[in-house]
Amino acid sequence: MKFLRDLRSVLNLTVLVAGLGYFVDLFDITLFGVVRVASLKDIGITDPTEILTKGVFIYNAQMVGMMVGGMLWGVLADKRGRLSVMFGSILLYSFANLANAFAWDVTTYALCRFLGGVGLAGELGAAITLVAESLPKEKRGLGTTIVATLGMLGIVAAALVGQHMTWKVAYITGGVMGIALLFARFKVSESELFSKKTDPSRANPFLLLQGGRFLKYICCILIGVPIYFTTGILFTFAPELTAGLGVTGTVTAGNAILYGSIGLTLGDLLAGVFSQALKSRKRAVGLNLVAGLCLMLLYVLVPGLTSTGVYVLCFFLGISVGYWAVLVTMAAEQFGTNIRGTVATTVPNFVRGSAAIAASGVAWLKGSQGFTMGNAALLVGSLCFGLALLALLKLEETFHRDLDYEETATSPAALPHSQPHSSSRS
Repeated sequence: MKFLRDLRSVLNLTVLVAGLGYFVDLFDITLFGVVRVASLKDIGITDPTEILTKGVFIYNAQMVGMMVGGMLWGVLADKRGRLSVMFGSILLYSFANLANAFAWDVTTYALCRFLGGVGLAGELGAAITLVAESLPKEKRGLGTTIVATLGMLGIVAAALVGQHMTWKVAYITGGVMGIALLFARFKVSESELFSKKTDPSRANPFLLLQGGRFLKYICCILIGVPIYFTTGILFTFAPELTAGLGVTGTVTAGNAILYGSIGLTLGDLLAGVFSQALKSRKRAVGLNLVAGLCLMLLYVLVPGLTSTGVYVLCFFLGISVGYWAVLVTMAAEQFGTNIRGTVATTVPNFVRGSAAIAASGVAWLKGSQGFTMGNAALLVGSLCFGLALLALLKLEETFHRDLDYEETATSPAALPHSQPHSSSRS
């Protein structure tokens, strides 16, 4: 089959190392959601209400760290190169995870997750940019799909490790894996598209504010928000959410994340394949968003679910929002080489950071406004999916776009597909 031949042709060292890096990245990001209850109890937080509020605080610290790190690593990716970011970020988040195993209270726990978030912010964007710039346009979607699929297995691993090891050993495991991966990166080469560019506007993030690019940038972020609403609210806080929905049986965050992450892994693979088959990033993402919205409504509105039914829904929700690779690839394709690293690194991290806003919104609606947890999640989730669908309509299709171009202060925001290569096109 042609598809299998194409798949084998993109399985090079750069793609595999980038995929393993994303594996460790998602392992570390997911770990707190799995060990949240056990680790907080171990440091002295036993009241169920405090476990929720302190958990949201620590989770938000990690997500804010990722937003801060996204801008830092993004600018460095365009100024110093994609590989420099992949080395620097992995060192920071590996040592942050090792330190996290020795946190003794909520403050130190949150500080470690913040620093870990800053480090984790550089992994995905640099990896996707490097892979996208290293492969021909007809196959780069397959390369980024492999990266994302390997990465999603990190969520599955975190769910398994977090439930079968102590929380301290789980964090140490994440740190050790990161340091081990560092040595594999020495054999990977820098992107040729980046290496040959000498434009003085390289690493100028203010280009994003000019020529209509900012609207494209915001749209890319909004399209990804439902992914982290689903993982950050429907999976991570599944015990609190289902407690008010009359679910029969006990629902644990670890199992919700486990089954949801298996769905995410399969979904990322399917979204990438559909994108290639449809020759369209937009149509593939649109189908995922509609399916995700429908499943979210089932999750919070259908009465009489069992814990098994919730896990099945988490699995299919994971499939529906498993368009992460297509999203980040589409975001990278929207912009020129001199700010592509900034975009590809900041977009996923602002998407991840949006989970903090979603979690805070749900907590506010539940606490101050008297909403049930289910109704609060329904309102916030509907807003996330609705804005994502509107943003998708605003973006251009980029499946066939040539990435060998740069942005300038005077170039227009839109790139006609028929336009020949020029160093000033956008």
